[in-house]
Amino acid sequence: MIFRQLIEPDSSTYTYLLACPETKRALLIDPVLDTVERDLEVLDQLGLTLAYTVDTHYHADHLTGARVLRERTGCQVVFPEVEMPDCADIGLQDGVPFTMDSVSLEPLFTPGHTSHHFAYRSHNGTQDIVFSGDALLIDACGRTDFQSGDAKTLYRSLHDKLFPLPDDTLVYPAHDYEGRFVTTIAQEKTRNPRLGGGKGEAEFVAIMEGLDLPYPRKIDFAVPGNEMCGKCPPNVPEKYRGPCDLHEQG
Repeated sequence: MIFRQLIEPDSSTYTYLLACPETKRALLIDPVLDTVERDLEVLDQLGLTLAYTVDTHYHADHLTGARVLRERTGCQVVFPEVEMPDCADIGLQDGVPFTMDSVSLEPLFTPGHTSHHFAYRSHNGTQDIVFSGDALLIDACGRTDFQSGDAKTLYRSLHDKLFPLPDDTLVYPAHDYEGRFVTTIAQEKTRNPRLGGGKGEAEFVAIMEGLDLPYPRKIDFAVPGNEMCGKCPPNVPEKYRGPCDLHEQG
């Protein structure tokens, strides 16, 4: 499998490129509107054709690049079926594999950060990997105090779907804010300060309720825009309109 981990620095969002080395078809997990040109350049450099974009959920901190990438490449937009937008082409169901040639994703329904959040399990040729979205981060997890978040639900998702994976499973999150790139299931079960070390549900809920995090600066336009597969809504503030203006102008 061809694999690249790419980052959008403003929202610290990781986009993951997976491709079949035989057919040269590729998919992008959690593409960002701001880095569409970068992604297209990487695809071109590697001689790849984009077949799919795959989002883990409706992001609140950036606009997805799904719509523009479809316009530019003819790829299909893939999204969790549980709350699939009308603009998406393919819906994913929990446990039903999504296959692109030699690349396979196992969708894992992991609600709690949002009610429709999915993670995606795969294999890199030597060991299991999971693209955990915002559900499980490095030494952290997705917040549960906005959109359709619920701390108890997230606790169950992590303990029922992600922590049972093999300990050496590589975990690639949708974000990291401290320059880290990857973790493992064993590490997060052992040392994650929010839920590691055998913390119970009540303790986890108390930790999440006490985080007192700032209001997401892009949520008011990112969520409605992502419900349209990354279309820029009218309320995007001027300071964030650069990528919108670039792609709306063609």
